[in-house]
Amino acid sequence: MPSSEELRDILDPDSTVLLTVECQRGVVGPGAALPQLAAAARESGALANVARLVGAAHEGGIQVVHAVAERRPDGRGASRNARLFRAAERLPVQQLAGTDATRIAPPIEVAEQDLVVRRLHGLSPIEGTDLDALLRNLGCRILVVTGVSANVAIPNTVFDAVNRGYTAVVPTDAIAGVPADYTPAMIRHTLALVATVATTDEVLAALRQPDVRPA
Repeated sequence: MPSSEELRDILDPDSTVLLTVECQRGVVGPGAALPQLAAAARESGALANVARLVGAAHEGGIQVVHAVAERRPDGRGASRNARLFRAAERLPVQQLAGTDATRIAPPIEVAEQDLVVRRLHGLSPIEGTDLDALLRNLGCRILVVTGVSANVAIPNTVFDAVNRGYTAVVPTDAIAGVPADYTPAMIRHTLALVATVATTDEVLAALRQPDVRPA
């Protein structure tokens, strides 16, 4: 893990964006489509840590973007080329556009200045969406990736970000997957090879530390 000084240097507030991935009621809230994943996100403290990071970003003027996965009631445009997509079609809770399932889950608070990027297809909030263009227009160079799941969407997001030239930062206790012991294994053996990994507390300390570097 980087030192506090190195992490502060990486997390330049002017070029950092905080991204929450699928932190929506139908995924991590009560009565979610995947109860085990929702339980992991809550019981591990990951969802609470995402909320802490979002709150700090709001206080510090750092842009927050929420990535939401949804589908149309008729399923048009949805991916069907993997078991995961076909299984999702049969779940009792559907992430239908405009419904409560696609609202950001508490305790995460959405501010007026936050952006929400929605997708109807795929495994990543970056590939095939407006997110990359929005990040570039925001002057983003560092993308802090939080949310679910460590199994699929989080690694996809990190890979896509790195492939597009962003520096990815992953707060290790602000992501979750199933089973619980899979997440630290994914971080250690995969994400740590391509992203800067740190704890939520370390990221918060870096974001809140005054910049005392010489002009």
